[in-house]
Amino acid sequence: MRTLLVIWVCGVVSSLGFGGYVYGQAPYYQGKTIKLIQGREPGGSGDIRSKAVTPFLRKYIPGNPTIVSEYVAGGGGRKAANQVFTARGDGLTIGHVSSGIVTSAVLGETGVQYDLDKFHCLGSTDSAFHYAFFTRKELGLNNLEKVRAYSGLRIGATSIGHTTYTYGRTFAWLLGLKDVKFVLGYSSLEVDVGMQRGELDARSNNTAEIVRRNPDAVKKNMFDFVAILKIPREDKEPNFDHLPEVDNLVKSERERRFLHLMRSTRLVGTPYIIPPATPKEYVQILRDGMKKTFQDPEFHKEFRKLTGDDPSALMPENQEEIVRSIPRDAETIDLFNTVNGAKPLPPR
Repeated sequence: MRTLLVIWVCGVVSSLGFGGYVYGQAPYYQGKTIKLIQGREPGGSGDIRSKAVTPFLRKYIPGNPTIVSEYVAGGGGRKAANQVFTARGDGLTIGHVSSGIVTSAVLGETGVQYDLDKFHCLGSTDSAFHYAFFTRKELGLNNLEKVRAYSGLRIGATSIGHTTYTYGRTFAWLLGLKDVKFVLGYSSLEVDVGMQRGELDARSNNTAEIVRRNPDAVKKNMFDFVAILKIPREDKEPNFDHLPEVDNLVKSERERRFLHLMRSTRLVGTPYIIPPATPKEYVQILRDGMKKTFQDPEFHKEFRKLTGDDPSALMPENQEEIVRSIPRDAETIDLFNTVNGAKPLPPR
């Protein structure tokens, strides 16, 4: 009888909420504020993308914490990444940085005070970036054979390190172009104008940006499109899938590893990261919140409304796998530096 009485009392205490975590404890994030450290100035495209994410992430984190942005520009995201790396492991710090932090770490650039492999990844809103190489119509270089036979092509770009330059150089090298000249100092929009004026002969650009700026660029043959580099490769790009893929033009394992490194550093998108010291339970809560955000149809609508694009979300686990698979051997890194630097393109 006494045993039954004890069991009954324990059951009542538990049902009243005094007996354990499930009933008696508020969610960890309730009433708390998460600091979102952004590796950029406010108002840019990365900031706009984060504005689409934060209300949904707040919704899907139990306790619905406040999320406040802190802008830490400098070093192509390195300054922000350094700050996130050393932040407290209380689950209240998230970083949102450019893919440049991956490149900087892999290449061992100065100012990197973080270990790339120790961050916990939360994914990215954007992971698909397809690039096309094209020439001005007046040159008549409408296929790979003609553009390879042409000597002295003037390729427009913004600056060394900018994607207009790195992908322009990658195309020029893997397509085997002769005596190319890179003309720098243009904004991305000005490169288009330079081609129209005949100051420049060719460029590379994101296919989405090409269509956005010139919706009829493909249908009306405004340029001669020569080749495509798709990230990820298995994606479909209806307007440009008829073009030769640079992957089919590589000649050696050395070139394949270079292309893998080139693709991986962009495929990570603009990553959300959290400090290495963050406990596993908080990592999982934040990852679940981000995955639910990416899967929410309303988020897709809001993202398109704010950015004009559809998200190409990369889930946390996939992002972490990509980072860990990036080639880091000395030969590939040296080749990457040469192709993307100011020195002459290497022989093939």
